[in-house]
Amino acid sequence: MVDLKSICISPTTSILRAIENIDVNGVQIVLVVDDKNRLLGTVTDGDVRRAILKGIPLDEPVTRIMNTEPTVGSVHDNKAMLLRKMERKRLHQIPVVAEDGYLVGLEVLDEIIKFQHRENWVVLMAGGLGSRLRPLTNNCPKPLLKVGSKPILETIIENFIEFDFRKFFISVNYKAEMIEEYFGNGSQWGVEIEYIREENKMGTAGALTLLREKPNKPLIVMNGDLLTKINFSQLLNYHIENQAQGTMCVRELSFQVPYGVVKIDKHRLLGIDEKPIQRFLINAGIYVLEPHLLDLIPPNTHYNMTSLFEEAINRGLETATFPIREYWLDIGQMSDYEKANGEYNNFFNDGIGAK
Repeated sequence: MVDLKSICISPTTSILRAIENIDVNGVQIVLVVDDKNRLLGTVTDGDVRRAILKGIPLDEPVTRIMNTEPTVGSVHDNKAMLLRKMERKRLHQIPVVAEDGYLVGLEVLDEIIKFQHRENWVVLMAGGLGSRLRPLTNNCPKPLLKVGSKPILETIIENFIEFDFRKFFISVNYKAEMIEEYFGNGSQWGVEIEYIREENKMGTAGALTLLREKPNKPLIVMNGDLLTKINFSQLLNYHIENQAQGTMCVRELSFQVPYGVVKIDKHRLLGIDEKPIQRFLINAGIYVLEPHLLDLIPPNTHYNMTSLFEEAINRGLETATFPIREYWLDIGQMSDYEKANGEYNNFFNDGIGAK
């Protein structure tokens, strides 16, 4: 079992402190207990991200967002019984309590099933021209541009490997042979890599129709020009918890209007909002899709991921948003590329890779 002391917090703990604990404890959950160590509730990474979407201030007490009726295991349950409970409720962690509610432990799914490589596929979109990064991309596809000491796409793949993903598809078009030569079949990284060869540009979703077969588990699709430190295990868990057919990662974008914004009613001045800050959630270029969602993509057609989500929404399918609170940077312009190189060592381990 997990060291309880490291994951237990009091009901007066702030949401921000709970986030910090979740980020370092390795089990993606904190347990809220009273002064007698009785379980009051739980807070998962999913609870935190839903709170962010609701705009709940992070300095509020954790009781604002905790699950007060979590599924728990009994001290009398054996491993098989705990596993059945977790599978039935799609849980990745389950607190274990005594009859009086006294917390005695936490069981984690990965430990019970003797952790195996993830069977989920990862599809990386790496076929773009990188026009806005010319002349750097005149002789090199954007995913192979180096940030730190290695290509952007290599950092992306290594991040997925850290969370035990082992099956990759890379969608290629512009200077595809350079990407294929660099990564090969993936054996140097201990993974499998196959290539989706786009003869014509098919968009961020259209290329998925070229997969040799349909996956049997949710797959992650990600643009090949992003640097991020999101926890991909948390992303998958969030997708499952929300019973979503498709999950889109989103990022908050804010900017300050440099002028006073006036409020009027016809000719009357009602007030002035001095240099207000506007906040929006933008598409972050990372998605989780249930396999059957691929059936909605028309074959041999340029089709973007936004169109796929719009179609899913129109059909009444459950879709979700996963707010990214970790480092994220879309390397779309030269200024982004320069920023990425300046920030790389602060967020990524620039050790010796496979090449």
